[in-house]
Amino acid sequence: MIIRPAVISDAATILGFITDLAIYEKEPNAVHNTVEIIENTLFIDNAKAHALICEHEGEAIGFAVYFFNYSTWLGQHGIYLEDLYVSPKKRGVGAGKALMKHLAKLALENNCGRFEWSVLNWNQSAIDMYDSIGAKPQSEWTSYRLTGEALVNFAK
Repeated sequence: MIIRPAVISDAATILGFITDLAIYEKEPNAVHNTVEIIENTLFIDNAKAHALICEHEGEAIGFAVYFFNYSTWLGQHGIYLEDLYVSPKKRGVGAGKALMKHLAKLALENNCGRFEWSVLNWNQSAIDMYDSIGAKPQSEWTSYRLTGEALVNFAK
């Protein structure tokens, strides 16, 4: 198993994983991303988000996208995992845990005080994996989101 930083030539692979993840999360029409957008957001100088590729037996089988955030209470940066996906045919080989461990190491290397993410409440296999690595759900928080027209209207 190899975990490596994604490079620009991985953009189409990343888009494929994003599309597969959207289908898995029952939102097949929600992806508006393109290879060009990925190239111009993840692979530019001072990119705000970063991607990892997980390879097994020479094949890209998963990915993770993350970014650094900041905890005002801790006075430290953290890592927020935006997406993690492993191809269904390769689940169970340890790719998800390998990606999580790599991100945990990145957090420590960057003096981060937290490593956080969200999981859909019906995604039991992911929840089981997160429980197995010692992660704890933060049930006292409710996520909110402004997007699309609601975001535009509010900003005006």
